[in-house]
Amino acid sequence: MKILIFGASGRVGEVLREVALAAGHELSTPSHTECDLEHPVTVGERVLRSKAELVVNCAAISRVDECEDNALRAHIVNAMSPAAMALACRHTGARFIHLSTDYVLDGRRPGLKPVDTRCKPVNFYGMSKAEAEFQVRENNTDALILRVSWVCGNPRKPSFVENALAQALRGEKLFAAADQDSLPTHAQDIARVILSPQLEGVSGVLQVTSCGEPMSRYSGAKMALEHACNVGILPEMPFVEAQRVCNISRFRAPRPAHTAMDNSELLRLGIPMPGARESIYRAVDDYLSFVRS
Repeated sequence: MKILIFGASGRVGEVLREVALAAGHELSTPSHTECDLEHPVTVGERVLRSKAELVVNCAAISRVDECEDNALRAHIVNAMSPAAMALACRHTGARFIHLSTDYVLDGRRPGLKPVDTRCKPVNFYGMSKAEAEFQVRENNTDALILRVSWVCGNPRKPSFVENALAQALRGEKLFAAADQDSLPTHAQDIARVILSPQLEGVSGVLQVTSCGEPMSRYSGAKMALEHACNVGILPEMPFVEAQRVCNISRFRAPRPAHTAMDNSELLRLGIPMPGARESIYRAVDDYLSFVRS
């Protein structure tokens, strides 16, 4: 199958590219300089010329505070370019899969959020991604939107899991937010879902995340470090200081507190997902293999 991937150098896109190539697919992965997502018309034209059977958008400005600083740019890249991709796919007949985020939720209530939970984002990043969901569905009713959360497992693009381990290995003081919870998702599992034949003909929104109860970044970081101790990488469990999000000085934009998503619709399609603990352990193992190589 011929696949066009936007954002193939990102945390998910890079892993998707590797998995798709290993599966024998023909790929087109334009870089930012080859196809600037700040120009939606150019993006749409790229899709129209691609002859792709599947177009996957993994690209976004995902740094929350950067979106707060430049909301217009975030709107163009995160919402208008995906809208252009969806419209172009409607014309070519290509399947379109767009990656969204748990940050479209307001996160006010704890617990797992069903897929029909109303989108009420609390920052410009979430607003741009919620607008993308709306525009993609308006422009292409056959499009599939996959909401993901707390992506880990790409050691070249570290998440809070890999960063906690790296800091511990350097002997640095460790901090993690204890009042923000969701569910980690391994990038390889997202890639597996995107290429899964069970998604053939599925449209709308699916929530792609690991299974289990919501966990805080503090709990997830401790879980990663405990696994590193168990496999002999760390001599002892380092101390991790629990923080409140509002006290993290580098955060300028508000963050939603409780964004863990219910993935039961995905499971009903026959696509299994691992538990949150397994996802974190795999991310640690992947990172250790990477730094040793």
